[in-house]
Amino acid sequence: MIYYITGGERSGKSSYAQNLALSHSNTPKYIATSRVWDADHRKRIDRHIADRDDRWTSVEEEKNIVSVIETNDVVVIDCVTLWLTNFYVDNKNNVDKSLELAKIEFNKLLNLEATIIIISNEIGMGVHAQTEIGRKFTELQGWMNQHIAKHADKATMMVSGIPLTLK
Repeated sequence: MIYYITGGERSGKSSYAQNLALSHSNTPKYIATSRVWDADHRKRIDRHIADRDDRWTSVEEEKNIVSVIETNDVVVIDCVTLWLTNFYVDNKNNVDKSLELAKIEFNKLLNLEATIIIISNEIGMGVHAQTEIGRKFTELQGWMNQHIAKHADKATMMVSGIPLTLK
């Protein structure tokens, strides 16, 4: 089962996803896709880990998310935006190559027997990016969001802390 949760920044996506995971398991797994960019970012990640109680297993995985999911796991993948950033940076801002590789990795999730809750951002609904790199990333994010939503069993959009069912 794949749940797709999307929305804007601070829309309530993470808390909704975590509560959903806890409704399916007393021992869910949290997969953080953020790359550790510097010491301050490491502190932020550590603070997020400390916010979750001991029922959670936290795993950091930048790109190969399928490698850390086991049969019957209940996982929250947070988030597609940071995960895509890793592909985008590693492929020198090549949208086509990044999208191809991300789709290949995501499609592996479709064959797993697990409950997967994947969080993404609707960055194209906000301010128009000022740089070409930013605009290209917004396109990449939008195309990947469409791909995930198409294949998800359920899709929810969070707006001001309120979940709206998309499918």
